[in-house]
Amino acid sequence: MSIPFVDLHRQYLALKPEMDAAIADVIAQSSFIRGPHVDAFEEKFAALLGMPHCVSCANGTDAIYIVLKAMGIGPGDEVITTAHSWISTSETITQTGAQVVFCDTEADTYCLDPAKLEALITPRTKAIIPVHLYGHPADMDSILAIARKHGLKVIEDCAQAHMATCGGRLIGTMGDAATFSFYPGKNLGAMGDAGCFVTGDAALAEWGMTYARHGGKGEHVMEGINSRMDGLQAAVLNVKMPRLADWTAERREIARRYTEELSTVPGVTVPVERPDCTHVYHLYVIRHGQRDALRKHLQQAGVSTVLNYPKALPFYEAYARLGHTPSDFPNAFSHQSEILSLPIFPFMTEEEQKAVVEAVRSFPG
Repeated sequence: MSIPFVDLHRQYLALKPEMDAAIADVIAQSSFIRGPHVDAFEEKFAALLGMPHCVSCANGTDAIYIVLKAMGIGPGDEVITTAHSWISTSETITQTGAQVVFCDTEADTYCLDPAKLEALITPRTKAIIPVHLYGHPADMDSILAIARKHGLKVIEDCAQAHMATCGGRLIGTMGDAATFSFYPGKNLGAMGDAGCFVTGDAALAEWGMTYARHGGKGEHVMEGINSRMDGLQAAVLNVKMPRLADWTAERREIARRYTEELSTVPGVTVPVERPDCTHVYHLYVIRHGQRDALRKHLQQAGVSTVLNYPKALPFYEAYARLGHTPSDFPNAFSHQSEILSLPIFPFMTEEEQKAVVEAVRSFPG
């Protein structure tokens, strides 16, 4: 049996009549850039989170950059973020002219470690960007307490954690702003790139919206950028959004079965879920001391896997200028050689999951 890492075609087939009708409506109206479907998406997504402002944009990376710019962050500033994530979070900091400062991750959740955070704050620090990695919320209570103590902004990177909760609150509703990606493979995914940010700050939302649309339509009050969600992506997201809760429950059930079956397998470390958090399992990430050999074994058994992410950010050539060593980020450095993402997606069958479990169990290492 060949088991894909994710199968978006199954998702499309389950929604085909509605999806095709929505796309046809965009074509019929020629509402390809913004338009009524985008307006509807912004309203619906804001309502889903209980936030007053949602500003759509072209992708999740742009969303982070726009929020940073809206907060006035630029040359001479520093922004702290996690050492282990996708590069979007850190590269956007650099693109504003600010300096990225990396913080090590927690040993169990892979999220930014608040215990290491305060020592990194300097007079130049302006903001913190925690990433709710793999779908598990970062420790927002601790991060927010430190931020308030030092007068810092907090931008939640929610690209992998749509509808996750922490302390009974939805992620994306706790910081000064929160950014989301709707890349196709996300828990709520488009059929191309799309993103947004949400905030309770009306002025920040207005500035970010203006900046993302060439500095204002008609009257250009500033030099902006071109980062607009297209109507096709909004239409797709509007069809999928009502299913997000059910798909999240399905992901969590798949994760529960994985954890139940794999927690006793020698050498395998399964994901944790803090009692006050709801993990939405964008990715189900295990650790193993013989990760590469295990991955090869699974590949031979027909099981697709992914490394999210094969290097912690400070150890890429892009950040060689910072001169970091493994001892600066012991958890992130250790995790990068052990993590392995197993298949998890809505419409994955129990038969497929059992085959993944058996393949892991049969690893001779």
